[in-house]
Amino acid sequence: MTDQSQKIALVTGASRGLGAAMAESLADRGYHVIALARTVGGLEELDDRITAKGGSATLVPVDINDDVAMAQICHSIHQRWGHVNLLVHAAIHAPPLSPMEHVDAKDLDKTMATNIRATARLILNTTPLLKASKAGHAMLFDDPEQGDKFHGAYGLTKAAQMRMATSWRDETANTGITVHMLTPAPMPTATRGRFYPGEDRAKLADCHAEAARLLDQLPL
Repeated sequence: MTDQSQKIALVTGASRGLGAAMAESLADRGYHVIALARTVGGLEELDDRITAKGGSATLVPVDINDDVAMAQICHSIHQRWGHVNLLVHAAIHAPPLSPMEHVDAKDLDKTMATNIRATARLILNTTPLLKASKAGHAMLFDDPEQGDKFHGAYGLTKAAQMRMATSWRDETANTGITVHMLTPAPMPTATRGRFYPGEDRAKLADCHAEAARLLDQLPL
């Protein structure tokens, strides 16, 4: 028998930036956090911060583009906990900003694989876990700058990701899953640093404060 009273959060892209801040904030709110990311060192640092405050986490070093690994992870979650209360999908691949005529083909393929295909597979694998919680929530992130010039490769994948999220939201409206598409304020993340290297980062929103603000919008 699994313990339905234990709150479980699955966070992708959890080793840094908004994903890490979300994982910490959720641990502070009593969730056991299953943290997914490729960067082992970042995950271990996240775990240190969570455990130092009395929280708990399960670290899962994985590339979300690995279909077999992701399916096995979700199967293991089902066997151990039986459900996921909240999915936070923060993993993203952001190629360099460039004119469309200069977009590198391999970088475009990786961007589409990570931001579109992996998201679709994540929806497939986590929907049963969210349904099992009786009132599951999923959080994905929009970006209002996706349509700006030089954002073509990144923008088209974010637009596709949001369209998938909209369909998922409408399809699950009566199944016990609530899908949220939220827009974070600009933050001093590594991704934004690559996009805007000369920007005054002191004027950007703190990742932890932004994670708390976004989570406060959900009826958790």
